[in-house]
Formats: sequence, C-alpha cells, structure tokens
Amino acid sequence: MTMRVLVAGATTPLGGQLIGALLADPATELVLAVGAEPDPMPLGGQASARYRYRQVDLTRSRELHDLLFADARELGIEVIIHNALHRRARAEGARVHALNVECTRQLLTLAERHPSIQRFVFRSAGAVYRLDPRRSTLLVEDDPLDLSPSAPQKVRDRVEADLTVCTRMGMSRLEVVVLRCAEILAANVGSQLHDYLSSRVCFRPLGFDPMLNLLSLEDATRALVLAASGRTNGVFNVPGADVLPLSSAIRLWGRLEIPVPGPLLAPLYALRANALGMDFRYDLNHRRFHFSAVLDGRRARDQLGYEPQHRIAWPAA
Repeated sequence: MTMRVLVAGATTPLGGQLIGALLADPATELVLAVGAEPDPMPLGGQASARYRYRQVDLTRSRELHDLLFADARELGIEVIIHNALHRRARAEGARVHALNVECTRQLLTLAERHPSIQRFVFRSAGAVYRLDPRRSTLLVEDDPLDLSPSAPQKVRDRVEADLTVCTRMGMSRLEVVVLRCAEILAANVGSQLHDYLSSRVCFRPLGFDPMLNLLSLEDATRALVLAASGRTNGVFNVPGADVLPLSSAIRLWGRLEIPVPGPLLAPLYALRANALGMDFRYDLNHRRFHFSAVLDGRRARDQLGYEPQHRIAWPAA
C-alpha cells in the first residue's frame, strides 16, 4: 500500500531522519516536508520527484490553513506525522504554547475536514507520565499523566497536546496514533539528558540512582514510519533499547559523577544555566532523577510491530 505523507517538524534531526527513511521506502509516493526554516536538505535525482518542502510558521492560522487546503490538497496527502514541538526547555510563553498545543489542535481539526487525509500520527513523549514511587517502575499506556498545575510549562504543554490528540480518538473520522517516546539521547532534539551530559561534571542526587530508558534516533524514526504506514489506532509507548542507571549513563558519556544532597541541585543548576547558558532545568527532571521510569513497549510490539533495535552510541563505551 502506497502513501503520501506530510511531515511537520522536518528541520529537526528526527525530521531529517524520518524523511530519509520515508523516501527510502518504495511505498512512499511523496513526502511534503514542513519546517519553519529554509529547506535543510534539497534533494536531487529520483528522490526529488517525490519530495516537496514548504517553509511555514505553524503558529499562524492562515499559513496552516493554506498548507493543508492548498499544498496538501493538491498533492493528495493521506498521512500527517506531527513532530513540530518546541525543543528548548527554557523557552516559555504564549508563542511556545501556540506551537506546542494550539498548532496541534488546529492541525488535527483541519485534518479532520481535509478530503484526502486519513491518518494522524503525533509524536508525544514518555515524560507526560507522572512518576510516583508508589507505582510500578514499568509505565504502561493507562498510567496517569502529570496533570499538576504547578508543573513547568514544558510539561504542561506536553500533557495538554497529548490529551488534545487522545480525546479525538473514537470521535474523529481519522485514524489517530499517539507515540509516547522515551527520551531521544541526541543533540538538537530537546533532550534534557543530552544537555545535562554536556558538562564535564554531572551532579546527581545523593542516595538516588534511577533507571533511565533511552531511545535512539534510528528507533524513533522506525516507530514513526510503522505508525504512519499501519492501520492500528491508539496510544503506544515507544521504549528504547538502553535501560540503565543514571550513574552508568554519566560514566558511558565520559563524565565525572558527583553525588550531592538533593536540595542543592536546583540552585546549583540554576547558577550553571545563568553562567553557561545551559538548557538543562533541574525542575523538569527532579522526579526522574529520583524515581525510575521505563516504558512498557508490549502494545507497540504486538500492534505496530515495533521493537527497539539500536543502542545509543556511548562516547566512552
């Protein structure tokens, strides 16, 4: 079965890998890539005949409408993969919320009215779950989300966008898929752990060494392709192949680990952020630096055919 796919968030590292994987698949008739910057990967040869790029500000309603009902309609787009979320943790405010939440809501609403779009795939994150030491370390899709009103905006936006898409399931004519991905440990993808490991010295809470579940770009790409080409609806955890303690991640990245009392970590990393411009925020990571969290991927394995296959390329392994 062939498909014509719109990829929102095409200028991210994951977007670039995803476009390459889609174009490598003969079943992909056409990819309409959408990003806020100029085309990062102009193609030549046969691939260029199956590739279109549009520079669009997805927070502008008129541009979003024209994208779907001019470009996507003319090209007969059938599947949307929504990967366009704000990546910087320290960016906050109305414009960030507009991209993370309002854009998701409008894109889904317009897709439901579109004559050719049949399937909507949304890349969410495992970070939407509320970590609780009284619950199992293994998180399943029915576990509660972090609905705390005091949570940082990045967490609130993630949860609101996830719920916005989930609430359309069963009510929309579209086939809707939400992928709650483990953290992708790579540069420029919004990985808080990657930014944390960018320092030569990594401080962690004294007396705590939680288990982490980390996802490679290759496996995240494969999960999105499987979700786009499948016919199964629903919410799916997307775990990574790496499950290891925080201390091991620090060591495998070639960093010096220093345990310190927990109350000192927030002011310590606030000072580092001001001095060095780090994007890492300890308030976003407080719970997962104390409590283990591993995504249960059985539903994705059984219904999407996804299993993690690629481990992280650890620099000091």
